[in-house]
Amino acid sequence: MKLDDRDIAILRVLASEGRITKAALAERVGLTPTPCWERLAKLEKAGLIEGYGARFNLRKIGPSVTVFVVVELTDHTAASFRAFEAAMHRYDEVTGCWALGGGYDYLLQVVTRDIDCYQALIDALLEARLGVARYYSYIVTKPVKTGAPPPFAALLEE
Repeated sequence: MKLDDRDIAILRVLASEGRITKAALAERVGLTPTPCWERLAKLEKAGLIEGYGARFNLRKIGPSVTVFVVVELTDHTAASFRAFEAAMHRYDEVTGCWALGGGYDYLLQVVTRDIDCYQALIDALLEARLGVARYYSYIVTKPVKTGAPPPFAALLEE
C-alpha cells in the first residue's frame, strides 16, 4: 500500500493519541471528517493499524522491575524455535519477545514485581526444558525513551 503525507500524518497522531476522536483527528491532519474516516478505514483494512492500546506508568501501579534477557537455545531447529516461541505466550511476565539474527536467538522483555519474582520466572523457564542453553539479564535502571512512534517518513524513503 502506498502511503502519502496525509496517511503518515494520521498514523503519527494515532501513535501518540490513540483515543483521539475522529473529528479531532480530521482537524489535526487538515482533512474534513469523511475523507479522514475513509483513510483511517483504509489503513485499518490494510492491516497497517493492528489495534489501539494504552501506555502505563508502572511506577504508579506498584513496585516493578523490567529486565531485558537475551537467550540462546541449545538446538537451532525449526521445531525448537516454534516450541520456545509458543511457550513465551504462556508467561504474562514476558511482555515482549523478538527473534534475533546474529549471536543470540531471542530478546525478551520481562516485567515482574521484583528481582525475586524475576528469578522465579527464569527458574520456571529453565525447569520447563525449553532448550535454553544460556541467558543474560540486563536490568533496566531507568527508562530513557519508550513508546515512541515509528519513524514513518524514514521507513518510506526510497
